Amino acid sequence: MTIRRDAVHDTLRRSEGFRSAQDVYAEMRQDGAKIGLTTVYRALQALADGGKVDVLRTDDGESVYRACATDDHHHHLVCRRCGRTVEVAGPAVERWAEAVGSEHGFTEITHTVEVFGTCAGCSTR
Repeated sequence: MTIRRDAVHDTLRRSEGFRSAQDVYAEMRQDGAKIGLTTVYRALQALADGGKVDVLRTDDGESVYRACATDDHHHHLVCRRCGRTVEVAGPAVERWAEAVGSEHGFTEITHTVEVFGTCAGCSTR
């Protein structure tokens, strides 16, 4: 990885939930990094392509990013209020996606599943 890509990745690893490119950029600039927003976008895309960060689309279509806690394929349970995110395995989802693809003659099946709800902490507020 490049130095700038490593710095973007480090910023995400210190974050709790999903963050927009603008959030990452603002935090890095606040910490004194000399980096442009375009560079942050490119680094995030490269990290996502390399499986180092997860990408989620918000309800308004914005891409947000989070450093992966594991290299294994996983899904996310995301709190709508605070953004708390839990990585979860979904073997039933994996089997379903393969079966549906196979049923229709598709191969090399990939998928993305995000589950949204309200975490216990936010539910009690």
